[in-house]
Amino acid sequence: MGGGGSGGYFTNDPNKAKRELAARGATRSAEYETRSAETLVNLLGQLNNRNVDAISRHLDDIKRIVEDELEDVVTLQFGGSVAKHTYVDGLSDVDCLVLLDKCELAERSPTEAKKYLAERLRAGLPDAQVSEGTLAVTVRFNDAEVQLLPAISCEGAVQIADSNGKDWSRIRPREFSRVLTEINESKGRKVVPVIKLAKAIIGNMPDQLQISGYHTESLAVKIFRAYEGPETHKPMLRAFFERAAVEVRTPIKDRTGQSVHVDDYLGREGSLERRIVSNYFARIARRLALADQTESVDQLTALFEG
Repeated sequence: MGGGGSGGYFTNDPNKAKRELAARGATRSAEYETRSAETLVNLLGQLNNRNVDAISRHLDDIKRIVEDELEDVVTLQFGGSVAKHTYVDGLSDVDCLVLLDKCELAERSPTEAKKYLAERLRAGLPDAQVSEGTLAVTVRFNDAEVQLLPAISCEGAVQIADSNGKDWSRIRPREFSRVLTEINESKGRKVVPVIKLAKAIIGNMPDQLQISGYHTESLAVKIFRAYEGPETHKPMLRAFFERAAVEVRTPIKDRTGQSVHVDDYLGREGSLERRIVSNYFARIARRLALADQTESVDQLTALFEG
């Protein structure tokens, strides 16, 4: 009985079974890493499903329509909302700033400036649907949608609507794009994709707990400036939520000059609102860790399914 001592797990070499089990475990781990990487790339493909050529072409049309008052158009290459609940927050989630050299608009309310831009676009783009949000103007074409944030330039100062859309806030628009570009390049161009994935997960949080797109990006800049781990999507996404659970408890200074802090809406340091969001981020980080521990792609994708 029991013959064939050299086959399967029955061996006189106690280390052989350990090596075989380790090899099988390594194979399973490699398969999980490959499948999870493919899953995140596919999700990014869905989030990035925007007609870039069409958007660029429509932006040229928009420039021509307002060229009499136009000082510049600042394209934000990381713009365009990717979260499930689309909203605009300052410089985040828009395709470009339409910088109008029109001092008389600076003396009016942001709502009037937004209305002025929308009316000009409706007159010049009769086949497009133009709508006004809290801060931005959205133009819907047959093949694409473009989000525009009116900015007013007067005597060297640039201002946009503040977060409530009622008052003006001075900004340095190129600073926003420059800082994010630098940190993205320094980490293998993976920071922006990770931000998009993080926004998609945050978009599935309860509405009252969702932080703004601009806040998400500012957290990412702070987190990944010191990041030294693997420059791939999954570990960076996990690192984002692990650190964000800590960083969100403290206000972040606004680099663009748009406000004193990018997250004034969460109150002072250690506020109840900050602690609640922190706990939720920590929960997301634990779910990402559990997906890794159990090598479950299903648990990973569940975070994006709402």
